Amino acid sequence: MNRQVAKREDQFIIAPGVRGMVMAVFVLPSFRTVFKIIKDKFDPAKDVTHAVVREKYRLVKRHDRVGRMADTQEFSNFIVRQDHFAPECLEHLLEVAPSTVILRDDKVIIKHCYTERMMTPLNIYLEQCSDKEQETVLKDYGNAIKQMAAANIFPGDMLLKNFGVTHHGRVIFYDYDEVCYLTECRFRHIPKSQGNDFQGGDTLSIGPNDIFPEEFGPFMFANANLRRLFMQQHPELFDPDYWLELQQAIVDGRVIDVYPYRNKQRFAGSIGQLVY
Repeated sequence: MNRQVAKREDQFIIAPGVRGMVMAVFVLPSFRTVFKIIKDKFDPAKDVTHAVVREKYRLVKRHDRVGRMADTQEFSNFIVRQDHFAPECLEHLLEVAPSTVILRDDKVIIKHCYTERMMTPLNIYLEQCSDKEQETVLKDYGNAIKQMAAANIFPGDMLLKNFGVTHHGRVIFYDYDEVCYLTECRFRHIPKSQGNDFQGGDTLSIGPNDIFPEEFGPFMFANANLRRLFMQQHPELFDPDYWLELQQAIVDGRVIDVYPYRNKQRFAGSIGQLVY
């Protein structure tokens, strides 16, 4: 890794897109790799610890990623010359992760980091692509969520910025600080109220694992047009019963087939015969 980076003439810069609440992310553009460092302090909305974040990444590393979760490589004591960093990038890293990023003479020492292949953040991709590409990538976004769920993985934070688009147009999840097993979640219907009372004995009390799929739409999409299109493509994702049935299937030991490649990229019945 160090030898490859040392040969580059460009500099590390802050990764394009929305800055993370847990990770500081930077890239060497010509290297097509993303570097991720756990911040010393997280934004108030994130109720996790360093140990929890590292365990989440280990969970994904051990799990079947079903072709929908980015593979991460973990490094310790990564040393790079200071002049390999754009000044504003190094300043940011030293500010948000001073216990991990150390400047010693002309060397930058990074005690711990993750690397992943570089992708276009889904929120940025949707701003730049055509209407037809929007329709295609939103379909794949929903498929990615469903296929992870079939493998007993719930991404937790399903915001567009936490997914990327590969150069093949495939949607991949890459932000793991809230990931959990699907069977750990408690999917609920939103209680129906009459005045100040709730029907069916349900209440508005919310536990840490409670999830209300009916609220996914506004949370995932600020753009109403994208939200409408996605809900037309994947209406079941907003139905608590879909998630509950999937949970039960996993608990019952049913194996749900997930194919990591599109049909046209898979072998047909006989070896060597591709489906196009």
